[in-house]
Amino acid sequence: MGHADLMDSAADLPDAASLAVRLREQGYVIDDELATIAWLGMRLGRPLLLEGEPGTGKTALAEALAQAHGIPLIRLQCYEGIDASQALYDWDFPRQILHLRAVESVGGQGDLEQIEAGLFDERFLVRRPILQALQGAPCVLLIDEIDRADDEFEAFLLEVLSTWQVTIPEFGTVRATHPPITVLTSNRTREVHDALKRRCLYHWIDHPSMDRELAIVRTRQPEVSAALAEQCVQAVQAIRREPGLIKPPGVAETLDWVRALRELGGRLDLETAAATLGVAVKHREDAQKVRAALDRILAR
Repeated sequence: MGHADLMDSAADLPDAASLAVRLREQGYVIDDELATIAWLGMRLGRPLLLEGEPGTGKTALAEALAQAHGIPLIRLQCYEGIDASQALYDWDFPRQILHLRAVESVGGQGDLEQIEAGLFDERFLVRRPILQALQGAPCVLLIDEIDRADDEFEAFLLEVLSTWQVTIPEFGTVRATHPPITVLTSNRTREVHDALKRRCLYHWIDHPSMDRELAIVRTRQPEVSAALAEQCVQAVQAIRREPGLIKPPGVAETLDWVRALRELGGRLDLETAAATLGVAVKHREDAQKVRAALDRILAR
């Protein structure tokens, strides 16, 4: 899809409700508030910062936006110690050395400046996700778990999101012909700085309501019986209300649990819940608490 095609696609989404319909076609069930802020992000050309507990659908929204527009998804996974070069670009040193040896093997001397300039030709440039997004628009740029990066990387990212261009000393300035649809996610292991938040539109994603989670299960797994889907969603909702859990189950765990129960005959009772609890609950301490309360959880 080219730039003009993307603009045509955006024109097909005159309001947030149209975006919600398009995303549901991709299997992403979105509520009105999130649909509105996502639509505004695209219309205003602003990055979207999504915060919330793991498993609430932050990353999945970026994937669904890419599918809805028929454009590539470029993902930058943040981690402790990530720096600008790992997000932006690097040079292919082994190929550069082979290039020098090839020049020497044919007796190449020539202008040293010209030979040196040839080492930084575009063919030796290794594009990392942000450079790929700047050069590959239209696309969706997902900057996942920005809260795991450090302050220096946040400052670099803020500059890129403000100008949609970067300067590579040996190569020149690269500008995006059209800013990518950008989604940043955070599990809020630390606070994202206000300067970055001001650049973005913001939305906190909670675990879905009973009705919305049931709609997600029915959309993603239509082969599952309505009774099993409702039983499983009710149980997960009850588990999330248990106090003191390290990691309440997310939607992904709900979908996995429904699938597992279907494989075991399509019923949820005390026996099958205890046997399959590890599909939904991933910490030992959480499993102990939930197992002790299964009678009460399943009775709701």
